[in-house]
Order: sequence, then C-alpha cells, then structure tokens
Amino acid sequence: MEKIIIYQVLPRLFGNQTEHPVQAGTLRQNGCGKLADFTPEALQQIKKLGATHIWYTGIIEHATQTDYRRYGIKPDHPAVVKGRAGSPYAIKDYFDVDPDLAQDIPYRMQEFERLVNLTHKNGLKVITDFVPNHVARQYHSDHQPDGTTQLGASDNQEVAFSPYNNFYYIPQQQLQCQFDMKGSATRPYVEMPARATGNDRFDAYPGINDWYETVKLNYGVDYQNGHTCHFFPIPDTWNKMLEILLFWASKGIDGLRCDMAEMVPVEFWEWVIPQVKKQYPELIFIAEVYNPDLYRAYLFRGHFDYLYDKVGLYDTLKAVVRGEQSATAIQRCWQNVGDIQEHMLNFLENHDEQRIASSFFAGDAKRGIPALIVSTLMNANPMMIYFGQELGETGMENEGFSGLDGRTTIFDYWSVDKIRRWRNGNKFDEKLLTKEERQLKAIYTRILNLCHTEKTVSQGLFFDLTYVNCGGWRFNEHRQYAFLRKHENELLLVAVNFGAESAEVAINLPAHAFNYMQFPEVDDIVATDLLSGKEEHICLSPLRATNTTLPAYGGKVLKIVL
Repeated sequence: MEKIIIYQVLPRLFGNQTEHPVQAGTLRQNGCGKLADFTPEALQQIKKLGATHIWYTGIIEHATQTDYRRYGIKPDHPAVVKGRAGSPYAIKDYFDVDPDLAQDIPYRMQEFERLVNLTHKNGLKVITDFVPNHVARQYHSDHQPDGTTQLGASDNQEVAFSPYNNFYYIPQQQLQCQFDMKGSATRPYVEMPARATGNDRFDAYPGINDWYETVKLNYGVDYQNGHTCHFFPIPDTWNKMLEILLFWASKGIDGLRCDMAEMVPVEFWEWVIPQVKKQYPELIFIAEVYNPDLYRAYLFRGHFDYLYDKVGLYDTLKAVVRGEQSATAIQRCWQNVGDIQEHMLNFLENHDEQRIASSFFAGDAKRGIPALIVSTLMNANPMMIYFGQELGETGMENEGFSGLDGRTTIFDYWSVDKIRRWRNGNKFDEKLLTKEERQLKAIYTRILNLCHTEKTVSQGLFFDLTYVNCGGWRFNEHRQYAFLRKHENELLLVAVNFGAESAEVAINLPAHAFNYMQFPEVDDIVATDLLSGKEEHICLSPLRATNTTLPAYGGKVLKIVL
C-alpha cells in the first residue's frame, strides 16, 4: 500500500531564474517559469525527496494583466486582477492552459500533455486544480468545446437568482468596488448588472479583502432566501462542471484538488464524482474543506477521497511549534477524526499558509522538524509539502499584491531564491545551497522516504502515548510528544521535542499498548534511530520507562525488530 506524498509547486515560480525580480514587476521584467522547466532531472529530484504526486498549481488559464491578444486571448481589465500575473484561482477559461507557462503559446495544451506524460515516465503522478466555486469577472473561454455553451450565455440577468442561471446577479445595480476601479487602465471597469462576488458576497460593493476579482457560480442554492435548494431538474452549472471535469480527466491526470469545495453544495459532488469515476476510476479527489462538521458529509456523501486537515492537525501543530499550545493537544486531533483518519491530508505549508521559516510562523525552519515528523509519520494518510519548504523558504519578501505576509506570492511574477539556487540551471548539484539548506533538505528527504521504506509507517497500527506521560518529571508533555507504530514484527517508537534544548526523557509504555499491538516485554533490546542511523539499547516494559535523549527541535524514530 502506497502512502501518498504530494509536492505542491507553482510552475510560474519554480523555473524562474531571474535573480533580482522587482516588486510588482511585469512578465518582461521578472520572467516566468515554464512547464518545460520540469525536466527529467527536476522530476527525479522531486521524486528523490519522497514525493509520489506533484500538484501543479495554476495550470488552468486565469485572469492576468499580461496582454496576450496577439494569441487570440481577450485581455483582462487590471482593476479586477490581483497582482501582475493574477490569481490562479480566478479562472478565465476552464478549457485552456495558462499562456504564461508555455514556451510556444499556441501549443500550450500540448505542452501540458507532454508534461503529464513526462511526469508519469519519471514515476510520479499528476494533480491539478479544479476551481468550482468562482471564476474571473471577465471569464470567457476561447477554447469552449463544440456542442457546449459559455458560462452565463443564457442567464436571465433581470433576476437575482434562478436555478437556470450560472451566476448570481444584483439586478439594476452596477458593480461599485470599494477601491480604484481603473487600476492601470484609462477607463474604469464596468459590470452592469453586478454579479455576486466569489466569497459569497451578494451585493454590488465588494471590498479590497473580498475575492473581488471573482464571481460566484450558481449551483442551485438561493442564499438570500434561506439557502433554499433547487436541484431538480439538474442545474445548468452542474452539467457544465461535469464537462470540465471530464475534459481534464481525459488529459491523463491522476487527481484533482478541488478549491473551496465546501462552498459548493455536497449534493453536486454526490452527483458528479461518481460520474467522473465511472470513466476514470483511479482519479482521486481532494477537497479543501475547513469546517469539521462537514467532513463526513463530503467524504461519505460527496465521495471525496481526501480532505484538508487544516483546522485540526495543522492549526494545532503550528500553535505547538510557536509555544502557544501544549503538545498534549495533538492527541485531540486524531481523536476527532479517528473514523476518517485515512482520508485526511496532512500538511505544514501550502500556498494559502505562512511559511514555517517566516517570522509569522516560527522564524526558523528547524523549529518545524518535530511537527514534520509527527505530521508525516503518525498515520498512513497522505502528507503534502510546498515547494521550497524543504529548503527553509521564508516567504518574507514584498513581491507585489499580497505584500510582506510570510507567504510566497501566487499573484505576481517572481523568483524563489532558494528554489533557483537548488535548481542551479537544472544541474541540481546543490553547490549554491547553504550548509543549513542542504541539512534541512536531507532531513526532509529522510523523513519523507520513511513512508516508502517502512511498512510500519504506510500500513502500521498507531498508539498515542500522551495519556501515560503526563506529569512525569523526565517527560515534559507540553513540549514533547511520543507514539508507537507497529507492523508485523517491527515496532517504531517515535518521540519528538518541540523545545529549544535537548532533553533526556523517560517514556512510559502502558500495558495496554503491549496487548493492543501484540509485542513482548524486553528489558534490553537494540533500537536503530532511522533519522540518524545510530543504535541504542532501550527497554520495552510497562514497568520501567524507556530512556533516550531527544535533540532540540528534533526527534527520534527508534526502530525495533521484535
């Protein structure tokens, strides 16, 4: 059984070799990475890190301030584009590849298809985005397939809601954004009648903190009249989205990460995913869902394979790393999703979250290592990392639209320094990386690859040791955390230290663990730390604690063959 490790990457940034990009720079000034930058060498490096899947973020054509009219692509008004490059989640054409990413723009779809094939040849699977909740304000498909119609083409714009409409309208009102409606253009952006904004704003006055560059799609829910549902007959938007999903599935991709899936009614997913999987049974669906009350509905009714574990494990580990919460809180995370644990996608970074090394999170990438060990090894469910995380990328640059926020921009043309030096012109010899960056990458590689070399990680039982290690004088349950994994005759004792100093710990193992996992008591046995390769003698007994030393901001994965 394979444990999924996803490597999320923005192609726009990954291959950009510009050494000194300028704030809010244009494509000409700052350059842009291409799909072709994912060479066999690059893909092999990502695979060596431990990845099984690559999530290529920002493939579908989205709104941009770059003018591609000479290629038959309608321009976007700058007032409704975030950043020079635009948000990958303001989709402009569901049936096309973003021209920024192509070496030969007229053949951009063929370049994407070649990338899918090349990724597969290098032993990796492909995940792309599906953005179902909203589109760019000036959405227009230049590659609408024959026999299908444009979104909104048949809408009745005189009514706020109709189950036959693709958009929600504010009749007889013009869009009045609470900021400059001209941008860099000579004429203001005009939208009459105004349409509802993507983050469920049903008026004509979105603000700068709204998803003002997008419009909400209508799946048959009348939000302004008690959220009444109109699902029979099947709303037109449902059928259009099915066409889009089947279009991308036909490109040979292996998975779809569905943006803000919880903002789309579960009834739609219940209807559409089985239809797609009937033709493409191996395709996986990942839902961005933040409300725990909806988890089981989107899994069991909505047929999703995996859900973000954001408000549980991610938020908790971030707080523990920052010293804002006790490590005992980790126990509650798996308890809350115990029956659906295998469906939860763990992560410590993605494009929405602040970088571990940023001053908004931990200020030092090393401080995230204990959280990485826990997030990756505590269960068999998937793990995701964000490109540059393995090098300690800080996200502490004011690239343009989003400002200095501890995140790597998704809105601007930019170059990620650590990635650029790691790539080193596609040589990947790492000589331009610092010692600290090489060490961090080696730690990530070691931990992530345990998911493939150790069946105990990918298939084993899990046992949390928190409840028997509270109040001990040689185990600080607020800064240390330990658990067991077991498969056949192999046992892993995993212990981490979130503290800034090394700690000599005594870990209690309860009799219940011996009974549940079926392993014998042994007074003296050799254990190998899979992170350092060093051996040590430990005791496995419910009567006597297991002694070991945990490094600062680190941990041990002690393997015992019984």
